[in-house]
Amino acid sequence: MALIKSISGIRGTIGGKVGEGLTPVDVVKFTAAYGAWVLEKTNNPTIVIGRDARISGEMVSKLVTATLQGLGIDVIDLGLSTTPTVELAVPLEKAGGGIILTASHNPVQWNALKLLNDKGEFINDEEGKTVLEKAENDDFTFAEVRKLGDYTYIEDYLDRHVQHVLDLKLVDREAIAAKNFKVVIDCVNSTGGLALPKLLRALGVEVIEELYCEPNGDFPHNPEPLPEHLRDISNKLKNGQFDLGIVVDPDVDRLAFLSEDGVPFGEEYTLVAVADYVLSNTPGNTVSNLSSTRALRDVTEKHNGEYHAAAVGEVNVVNKMKETNAVIGGEGNGGVIYPESHYGRDALVGIGLFLTHLAKFGKPMTRLRASYPNYHISKNKIELTNEINVDEVLEEIKTKYQKQPINTIDGVKVEFEKEWVHLRKSNTEPIIRIYAESETQSTAEHLAHKIMYDIKEVITSK
Repeated sequence: MALIKSISGIRGTIGGKVGEGLTPVDVVKFTAAYGAWVLEKTNNPTIVIGRDARISGEMVSKLVTATLQGLGIDVIDLGLSTTPTVELAVPLEKAGGGIILTASHNPVQWNALKLLNDKGEFINDEEGKTVLEKAENDDFTFAEVRKLGDYTYIEDYLDRHVQHVLDLKLVDREAIAAKNFKVVIDCVNSTGGLALPKLLRALGVEVIEELYCEPNGDFPHNPEPLPEHLRDISNKLKNGQFDLGIVVDPDVDRLAFLSEDGVPFGEEYTLVAVADYVLSNTPGNTVSNLSSTRALRDVTEKHNGEYHAAAVGEVNVVNKMKETNAVIGGEGNGGVIYPESHYGRDALVGIGLFLTHLAKFGKPMTRLRASYPNYHISKNKIELTNEINVDEVLEEIKTKYQKQPINTIDGVKVEFEKEWVHLRKSNTEPIIRIYAESETQSTAEHLAHKIMYDIKEVITSK
């Protein structure tokens, strides 16, 4: 069993003993702490909740709802929803916050509470620490019987979300409809199976082959949209009858595409392609995290904008986007953040922008992918003993490569012309993660292994 408490929420495997897994007691305790924090910050004690389709979702939702009502907080329940839908709903409903019940790309035995502020954005580091302290100290008081919160269920927010996408200036429904795209989708039997068909039909896509679109939480494969998990949709595309494939994770904030030949477009290149389209219409700056592909920087500079790197984590990317007035940003895991819409990763917005881009590009997906710089990322890790000081190891690597451009806002990132390597320590275990990028997979792996050898040399010299 596992239970991970962090500044952005609580996640764990369902069952087990209290404090060792995500049990009902843990759900209630953490929800109460968050609810108490919201009550201290707002005069409008309302919280929006929504969930993905995983098996434990209904149970967790009932626990969260009852706990919030017990605090005197009104609950607006969107039911089966998506992370970006809840993010949009919070400010629209003038709520004090929101809770998304999803473990994102984690397997079926996991669930989580992701916490939003009154803007529909993830709470920041300071706010998260306050919530954790409240949970640790049981710092919350429940309401008397005549002051319990109300409950409202709103079932059409996915439709409102779809309309929101259609209303974006850079989403061109006529251009998309005119192309008569034939699309295959894989929604891993979660809420994307409700949202994506609605969106595609609203955009004028008439031919939609639906794979795993029953929102029953029975994930047919690992729900993280990585190439090795997408064999079924890839095989469906290889018969040559479709123009593209679209894949989302269980809570629909990560977006991946496959080209007409069944080859993955590349999760890293979801943001690159969308940014290319946005920048061609809205000149400005871009942001991604330090572990994302350099291709975004290349595309940004092609459009005479400035690229900025943020520490890993959506809230860090959002903060950097606001700081630099970025017109588009996100993460290399297929997370598109478009401020014209809202400051959250949104696969539905990403689909609207990408399909418009593809329609106006006027050529097959493979040609669009070939139009971008081709980089490859190697992802590795080194497991360490508890006695090793990870900070000291990273400092040694920083010193060794001091003649190279170095970024230390999140671990150590060393740049070598058009290559880079990023070293980060895990917050939960003695591990150093090593990501390297180069123009071929073999050179990326060579660079990563070279740095890993350097790390091992540092360790043995201690």
